[in-house]
Amino acid sequence: MKLPPDSLIPLEKLTRYLLIRQKRSDKSAFLARGGYSKDDPERLRDDLRSQILPLDVVPAGSTKFGDFFEIRGILHGPNGKNLRVKTIWMRENLRETVRFITLLPDKTK
Repeated sequence: MKLPPDSLIPLEKLTRYLLIRQKRSDKSAFLARGGYSKDDPERLRDDLRSQILPLDVVPAGSTKFGDFFEIRGILHGPNGKNLRVKTIWMRENLRETVRFITLLPDKTK
């Protein structure tokens, strides 16, 4: 199964969370290894849309708010380095839209 190509990837999620250094669960350093930075969040959004979103999804549970999905893949960064990522997406029950939730380093082989 694949998620819709027009799934929402809010820039706010990237600029206020993933690409900003966090005290807990920081992902900005991991993404920086691939050449991603807060100066060009659109690049990360576009790469998620073109490189990760077309991959097959695995159901990852559900809540009263919606169904969660996981997509694992390789993000080819702007600096040429590859990052193994696990992304989480949610199909919201009320709106029937699919939204990007988060990205994590994929430590499985």
